[in-house]
Amino acid sequence: MRVGIGYDVHQLREGLPLWIGGVQIAHCKGLVGHSDADVLIHAICDALLGAAALGDIGQHFPDSDPAYKGIDSKVLLRHCCDLLSKEGYHVVNVDSIVCAQRPKLAPHIVAMRHTLAESMGVDISQVSVKATTTEHLGFEGREEGISAHAVVLLDS
Repeated sequence: MRVGIGYDVHQLREGLPLWIGGVQIAHCKGLVGHSDADVLIHAICDALLGAAALGDIGQHFPDSDPAYKGIDSKVLLRHCCDLLSKEGYHVVNVDSIVCAQRPKLAPHIVAMRHTLAESMGVDISQVSVKATTTEHLGFEGREEGISAHAVVLLDS
């Protein structure tokens, strides 16, 4: 069994779409990034890659590569799971948390879990997504950005 952790953060900016956990969420701001800037999927990808000692998301999908400009992060997640499979690993479970003052994410959690599970080829019972505010503290609390943390367990 292998454990991996992942963390990601993206800045919020008006006029951009907001994608979290593979779900587009209506909000006045979206996340800035080379891809679709899905902070939760990026944290999960890093956790998956780290658990298998396969580097990190930037190593596999560099922001200097135009091939990844605006890419749907679910494609990146599927690619990470394919890499794990080739190494003989499968996902046991994912636990994650998104830190954002706004928008409220609770209404979107089930859709995120479904989307993430489908993208990873696992059952929804293997995917946990939680959300928290930072009580107006830090960059998340000032609504300057959103961060996400993920922990994964792999088995061979």
